[in-house]
Amino acid sequence: MHFGIRALIAGLVLCPWHLTTAIGADVKQVSANGAQFAYIEAGQGDPVVLVHGGLQDYRFWNAHLPVFAKSYRAIAYSRQNHFPNATSGDGLPDAAADVHGEDLAAILAGLGVKRAHIVAHSAGAHAALFFAFNHPEMVQTLIINEPPATGLLAGTPGGAEVLKEWNVRFASTREAFRKGEIDAGLRLFAEAVGGPGTYDRRPESDRKMMSDNALSSVADVIATRPRPVFTCDMAKRISAPTLVTNGERTPEFFQRIVDELERCLPQRTRVKIPGSSHTVPGEAPNAYDEVVLAFIASH
Repeated sequence: MHFGIRALIAGLVLCPWHLTTAIGADVKQVSANGAQFAYIEAGQGDPVVLVHGGLQDYRFWNAHLPVFAKSYRAIAYSRQNHFPNATSGDGLPDAAADVHGEDLAAILAGLGVKRAHIVAHSAGAHAALFFAFNHPEMVQTLIINEPPATGLLAGTPGGAEVLKEWNVRFASTREAFRKGEIDAGLRLFAEAVGGPGTYDRRPESDRKMMSDNALSSVADVIATRPRPVFTCDMAKRISAPTLVTNGERTPEFFQRIVDELERCLPQRTRVKIPGSSHTVPGEAPNAYDEVVLAFIASH
């Protein structure tokens, strides 16, 4: 392992005892799949479970939770190897969507939830796709925003070129994380997804959340674990009513993946959110919540 990464891991690993002082008494914990997961919840009614993306945690949904809690039992949790859970650069990669999907199933079981509305963003949406495929009985509705499900591009016209361009776009980000240059990696990541100036436009709270979750991205670039592949054939077997959202200004990579989801999912509705890029729930929260709540209410 690169020396810079070793030093980073030694300084940033978060252990379970750190939870209380870091996040306050309103955060609960649930044991699932041999790990501890932090979560918050509010409201009563049918469960709505919120799944964050990469370089994020349960705090990504802070502004959304009270909105959903008016009509539902809203639950937001932090995925494995994300703050404030134990984290490590040698831990589970953010891109291990299949494992994150199984974690979601185990978390719901641990919370006594048999069936839920799943609302998921980016890498969390990728995990939600595996979850919905493997556990259809647990999904009431599926709401996904721009999952990086690269397997959907395989064999599509121009798909290889889109994927190659995306990999080139992220090459400097991966190299920075590989060298342990975390601040540079976070900036490069944000701007690769959202365009120049994205990192500086984000509030300090968002930049801190990214920093708190940097080790999950370090794990991505140093892991030897094969990345899981979600395919069109798998999407065709998801029976739950599905809302697929994407930003009006999102990169072509995500636009093409959402195009494939629209083609492959049997019960899908697609909504494009104006004035936003990839991080739709963060960039257009009011419009996003309105669309999501309307979809849930109709099912």
